[in-house]
Amino acid sequence: MSNDQPTSGQPPEDDPFLKKPREPQPPSSGSPYDSAPPPPPPPYEPGAYGGGPYGGTDPLAGMPPLGEPGKRILARLIDFLIISIPLYLISLPFGGAVEVSSNKNNGNNGSVSNVFNQTYSGHQLLWSLIGLVAYVAYDTYFTHKDGRTIGKRLLKLRVAMLNDGRVPDTSASFLRAVVLWLPALLCCPCLWWLINIVLMFTDKPYRQGLQDKAAKTVVVSTA
Repeated sequence: MSNDQPTSGQPPEDDPFLKKPREPQPPSSGSPYDSAPPPPPPPYEPGAYGGGPYGGTDPLAGMPPLGEPGKRILARLIDFLIISIPLYLISLPFGGAVEVSSNKNNGNNGSVSNVFNQTYSGHQLLWSLIGLVAYVAYDTYFTHKDGRTIGKRLLKLRVAMLNDGRVPDTSASFLRAVVLWLPALLCCPCLWWLINIVLMFTDKPYRQGLQDKAAKTVVVSTA
């Protein structure tokens, strides 16, 4: 895949979502004890991600404020509805994306294996795969475009590369989308969402979900 992002290791100068260092002010008087304040650290400290120290006493220095977990959850719900509602309506002429079994037999109806077999039997597996493609394509496109899906745009959030704050390239955007949606749609949706929601509140210091850790991204506020 092509990477059309800057290769210098620094975010573009016209990126409106990065904090810009303030110019040092001249001394207020002729006193020898007056001096210009030192400039703040760069927008994202290079090499902040990975093993070892985070590159300073404050790993968030110079970084835009992290996105609030509540806003991130709401943004994800908006994105989910934007894709799932049209997919469900399209599936109706073909029998619907969700099958409702009329099996009234007693015994194993409540078992995990029986529920799984009912959930992914017939054409519903096909619609799950179609949904996976749609969700991954949606997330990849908007994240690579400017770091903001429709939900994140409405909630004033943005996905950024952790090391320098730039918009994720195609590879990072695709990896992030796959890690987020593949287990959620085909394997263990409840457990996967629970893990990611817990990480939004508890992960230190960057509140990274599993998809962020895989793609080395972070969600920040654009407000």
